[in-house]
Amino acid sequence: MSNKKYAIVLDDTKCIDCKACTLACKMENHVPTGLYNYRIWVAEKPVRGHFPNIKRSFQPSQCQQCDNPPCVHVCPTKASYQTEDGVVLVDHNKCILCKYCMTACPYDARYVNEEIKAIDKCTFCYHRLPEGREPACVETCPPKVRVFGDLNDPNSEVSKLLVEHETFNLKPEKGTKPKLYYIR
Repeated sequence: MSNKKYAIVLDDTKCIDCKACTLACKMENHVPTGLYNYRIWVAEKPVRGHFPNIKRSFQPSQCQQCDNPPCVHVCPTKASYQTEDGVVLVDHNKCILCKYCMTACPYDARYVNEEIKAIDKCTFCYHRLPEGREPACVETCPPKVRVFGDLNDPNSEVSKLLVEHETFNLKPEKGTKPKLYYIR
């Protein structure tokens, strides 16, 4: 049994909306082109300040890899499941495209992948982890917005960041216990 618990800590004040993360994700995971095909995205926050002194800021996001994933609980075929190290994945061979998981996800982190005829989502690039590699979005980000690591390792960079900084999760009221943490 794994004793790891993967998470990402994000410092969105560093995000410059360069889209390197989204492009790296699409390339690494063979995400089809198309407006609604995405595993990760960058949203623009409301503009602050007054002209000519305005400030734009961005919030990268993706599947929150919840500890209490509603998408897994509603899947009738068990295509959506959680690994022993807490990563939420989809077995595309079991997916019947009922879209219950899409409806249950409060983060809008799933989409229909027409090429594989199944629901798809961020996997923390799970296929890379046994090789000791980080997710493509983390590895590629020029300003190093995302930090990936094991929450159960007190010496990991994510654990250190969570001790050093005040953080928040998206939609905590949903009770999903996300493993994406944003630095305040």
